[in-house]
Amino acid sequence: MEIKIEWSELSEKQLKDIFDFYSVEAGTKIARRIITKIVNRVSILESNPFIGQREELLSDYPEDFRYLVENNYKIIYWKQENTITIASVFDCRQNPLKIKKIL
Repeated sequence: MEIKIEWSELSEKQLKDIFDFYSVEAGTKIARRIITKIVNRVSILESNPFIGQREELLSDYPEDFRYLVENNYKIIYWKQENTITIASVFDCRQNPLKIKKIL
């Protein structure tokens, strides 16, 4: 059974924002490296979709939100049948309660 990974509209926007920020602050090469690391971290879910810990701040949602961490970013996802949806790429340097407002 093949697992399909989808990026939500929000997570795609967040990736673009991360890239744009680091392109200006550190250069395009660094920005690409950061995005590549995030995308590569997500690829582990294809073989082990439940590797991430449950996101306790989102436990009242019907989805079973889990997360992976890459550098300063929490990659929040959920699985339904053969599809994993990346819900958000959250910067952990923010107030953690903002996760609920974002989703």
